[in-house]
Amino acid sequence: MKTNTLLYFLLILLLGVSCKKHEIAYDSAPVPENTAEYQLHYYVPVTSGAANNITRVEVNDKLVANDKMTLATYNAIPSGGVGRFYVSAAGATNIKLYKGDKQLVYDQNCTLQAGKQNIFVYDFNKPPIVFDNGFPYPKIVTDTTGSTAWIRFYNFLFETSGVPTTLKLQYQYQYTMNIVTKEKSAWINVGKPVAFGESTGWEPVTVIKEVQISSSSARIDYRIRLIDGSGADAGSLQVRNSAGNFVDYADWWNASVGRAYHHVLSGMRATTPVSAVRVFTAL
Repeated sequence: MKTNTLLYFLLILLLGVSCKKHEIAYDSAPVPENTAEYQLHYYVPVTSGAANNITRVEVNDKLVANDKMTLATYNAIPSGGVGRFYVSAAGATNIKLYKGDKQLVYDQNCTLQAGKQNIFVYDFNKPPIVFDNGFPYPKIVTDTTGSTAWIRFYNFLFETSGVPTTLKLQYQYQYTMNIVTKEKSAWINVGKPVAFGESTGWEPVTVIKEVQISSSSARIDYRIRLIDGSGADAGSLQVRNSAGNFVDYADWWNASVGRAYHHVLSGMRATTPVSAVRVFTAL
């Protein structure tokens, strides 16, 4: 009996020591007040490929990224994970971008605020446009399976090189209401119409997953409508495709319940590189 009791206490002691040795610590620190957090988006309408990738980024003359973390065309950094941001002091901010072997192609200033924001570089000769990130992201609390994702649409469409579009665009989505009959919904507006350099807010889209035991994702279809000066629908946005023909813009993306996505319309409507919506996951 004494032996069993002794073994019991020795086991408790060993477990206590083991817990101390394997204590989990998180290598993090709170973000100080008046700190700007930002993601940097590169949407200059150039041909995709290594020749136009950004191989060095400096913010206020401090190295942020180099060729180990290349900023590809129509993409954003930090990369490698959702919800990551760089930090900098709020206030006047200088951004320098380099291509290839330290070829300076961008040297512009902007103002960053405390909190999270998205910086869009869309023209090598103009200051970036800075958007409030809209954090914390919207959410819906439900006792049953959720059916909502969120989309934020941006208009960075050029007509031709150096010529931003003057079109006001309404982004719309359509989802499958019944997974058995495949009945589609009517077309639903994603926020309000936006001009060049503008975005919607975080707008809800309905996601009805087609596989019950799954990660709660589904296909969502999208189109873009033109809005005239009176606010009326003036028809579908027509864009040049890779074959050189003008077609009504149409695309689709998968969306997962509870996630938030940036949808950025960029490129050139009437020439090459052709336009497209590029998606960057926020949450």
